[in-house]
Amino acid sequence: MYLARGSGGDPENWLWALGAVALYALISYALAYRARSRRGSRHPGHDALHDLKDREEPQSPRQRLLSRAIMLGGAAATAGVALSTSGVPRVAATAVVAVAAVGLWAYYDHRTENPVAGGR
Repeated sequence: MYLARGSGGDPENWLWALGAVALYALISYALAYRARSRRGSRHPGHDALHDLKDREEPQSPRQRLLSRAIMLGGAAATAGVALSTSGVPRVAATAVVAVAAVGLWAYYDHRTENPVAGGR
């Protein structure tokens, strides 16, 4: 019966977790937008959205798997921090973890990027 009813947790915690994932997605988009703008893309917003969905640059299956694992692990860590903290430190801790996770993801993708596949 416990599983059928759910955990009965505070709905506010779930809103914080969803907000943390949204913050993570927003930071990821901003980094992709910045990268596309620096590469001279005519439509950096569209290209950045496309980069988040699917990459044009061919990655090896191992690199793609590791990139996605970093992305999902960062989102899970961000949501975990949002769920496990409360009060004023929640906002700061969630933002710090989101920025660090996206930074790690961007660094990994930058290091494994094919230099020939540059911008559009």
